[in-house]
Amino acid sequence: MKSLSFVPLILFFVLSCFADASVRKSHHTANGFKNPNPNFETKGFWDVISWQFLRFQLPYSLDPKDYPPFPIMPNDGKQLQTNKSKLSVTWVGHATTLIQIDGINILTDPIWSERCSPVSFIGPKRYTPPGIKIEDLPRIDIVILSHNHYDHTDLPTLRQLEEKFHPLVFTGIGNKKLLLAEGLKNVKEMDWWEETKTKELSITFTPTQHFSGRGLLDRDETLWGSYLISGEKEKVYFGGDTGFYTHFREIAERFGPIDVAILPVGATEPRWMMAPVHIDPKETVKAFADLKAKYLVPMHYMTFVLSDEPLDSPVPRTKEELKQVGISEAQFVPLKIGESRFF
Repeated sequence: MKSLSFVPLILFFVLSCFADASVRKSHHTANGFKNPNPNFETKGFWDVISWQFLRFQLPYSLDPKDYPPFPIMPNDGKQLQTNKSKLSVTWVGHATTLIQIDGINILTDPIWSERCSPVSFIGPKRYTPPGIKIEDLPRIDIVILSHNHYDHTDLPTLRQLEEKFHPLVFTGIGNKKLLLAEGLKNVKEMDWWEETKTKELSITFTPTQHFSGRGLLDRDETLWGSYLISGEKEKVYFGGDTGFYTHFREIAERFGPIDVAILPVGATEPRWMMAPVHIDPKETVKAFADLKAKYLVPMHYMTFVLSDEPLDSPVPRTKEELKQVGISEAQFVPLKIGESRFF
């Protein structure tokens, strides 16, 4: 009868496993995925139409030609090609950055195309060129994709990277079929909080508050997210697209202090439209504080006109928010397009 004393322990262990799995899978639905925020709500089709009409009433221009030239630092890639040990971040444009950590080269949401659109002749057109040519990149080992929107999963660019580098591509659940159909060979789907060890790195797919879809009928069928990249000594967080929620604090609680947080600061206005899915500079600074990161590298601006804020406003607004909460501007690293920073 003594053996029965193990039954409660075994039962507790089994139930704990199921309970933990339930927590991990709470963002799954019968047809796809959802955000954990119970108050999350995006706008509908008619809201989008109304917004487009309201844009004609803006008191400032959204035409890049009406602004002074945007800062670009052309990069020939030579310093990046010889860097085998230092942590570095290079801003290519929009959400595309090159992360070098422990001698491994990682591209985030790569887009070199002229438009972020399902077709090549219409849709948002880039107004600043990529900061480095694909042919000048160092060997790309890994590509991480935050979600399947056209400005973050750009198939023409991914085909070029596959042809040249054959990288390992990480993406959220449901996106592998699309990528394999485009000729990519090495694709790994991930769920939130799933960790993969590769090339001496630990890469974890972490939550964001956003949505997915490449057409009218596939809303939220694939998973969106962000990434925590842990090297031997350093950690880098790539935020993808996101609204503000508790996930930033949860990431810090799980992984500890982060060295570099690459966070979006653009595509923020009007707030009644964008707030659920895009943090503005004030929320970016709150996210940076929640993450307990040392350095903030802003992205997701100065490349495509996707929203209503003045095109040159994200960096000044972020600096002002940092000042308001007492965070040193020395922790803010607003790269020029093409610029590399070695940490």
